[in-house]
Order: sequence, then C-alpha cells, then structure tokens
Amino acid sequence: MVLLLVFGVIGMGRITQARIAVSGVAREAARAAALANSASEASSQGAARAQEVASGYRLTNGSLKVTVDPGAFDRGGQVQAGAEYDVQLKDLPLMQWTKVHVEGHAAERIDLYRSRWLPEGQS
Repeated sequence: MVLLLVFGVIGMGRITQARIAVSGVAREAARAAALANSASEASSQGAARAQEVASGYRLTNGSLKVTVDPGAFDRGGQVQAGAEYDVQLKDLPLMQWTKVHVEGHAAERIDLYRSRWLPEGQS
C-alpha cells in the first residue's frame, strides 16, 4: 500500500510538471508568433519556438502536438497557440498502464504600434 502511495505521488508530480511545461510551450509559441512579420512566418516561428521550449522541458516522448493560429494577423489582433501532450508513466511500477493527456492554450496580442519593416536584404 505504501509503494502504491509513493508511486502515485511521483506520478502526480510528473503530471503536474507536464501541465506546467505544456502551458509554457503554448505561451512561448504564441509570443514568438506575435513577433513575426506575416501570418505564415508566425506559424513557422511559433512552431519552431514550441519545439525548442519542449526540449528544454524534456517533453520528448513524441506525443507533443502544437497548433499556432495567427488569425487575421493584424496589429492589435491576437495570435493563439495550443499544445497537447500525453504523459506516460511506463517506468513507474504499478502505473505502467497510465497515460494522461494534458493541454495548454495561450493567446498573445500583436503589438498595436509595432513596425512591420523588414530588415535589409529581406522582402
């Protein structure tokens, strides 16, 4: 009974860590997308940043799914991002069958007064 309690506490800690991590991934993806110069660039920059952050949080079992929605991509508008991840507890005794799905969502406002000028050499 004590072992089940100990492994349950460890499992809950991993699930909590994954929830925090997935929220951070979504937030960073939305922020990176809001700093882009176009809607297509927003999608690619948001997805790339999400992968960077996910590797830092060690969300590495291959189940991470990230969506970036730039919307109309107008000044003052919002970019939305979502992340989903399946936490697997295969390495914990008595909990090998457990898989928990966690999600995180974030929206970032596109700055109203941000310049849309591209750096020299880009068009």
